Amino acid sequence: MDLQKAKAMLESADVIHDEGAVQKAVGEVAAAISARLADKYPLVLCVMTGGVVFCGQLMTRLNFPLDFDYLHATRYGPETQGGKISWRTAPWTSVKGRSVLVVDDILDEGVTLAAVKESLKRMGAAEVLTAVFADKLNGKQKPVAADFVGLTVPDRFVFGFGMDAGGAWRNLPAIYAMKEEA
Repeated sequence: MDLQKAKAMLESADVIHDEGAVQKAVGEVAAAISARLADKYPLVLCVMTGGVVFCGQLMTRLNFPLDFDYLHATRYGPETQGGKISWRTAPWTSVKGRSVLVVDDILDEGVTLAAVKESLKRMGAAEVLTAVFADKLNGKQKPVAADFVGLTVPDRFVFGFGMDAGGAWRNLPAIYAMKEEA
């Protein structure tokens, strides 16, 4: 994508959640996570690359000790069974016996997040909780529900606050959706 196309995409997009709503949601998720995990010394795992904005802002609001690491996982192509993931980068920190919080940008269909959660359990995590900034209301049955959700988004192509559009606009402080075709 070139500069002009990226600018045009943003100019024609609809604001779904403004920066104020985004920041309020981050605070609410942080409070809920604190209530649940403050006495656990959890391992927080950021799902790269989309989860980095949410995870970074979320962690500054968690006022308890934690360990931090990241993972990068992707689904295999359609020729394999659903739920299989390819680890581009597995966590370096052991999850064995730990309370683990997986932080990602969006819960769309949920297949990758469900597979990540199951893999971490197989690696010996005592518990695996998930936090997503956005839960897409797509009407589909998802194999996993997030334990902590910032905001819901409509079944449209959304971007901003970690979610990209053709590689651009992860850095936006609000959530946008592409214009719907008339």
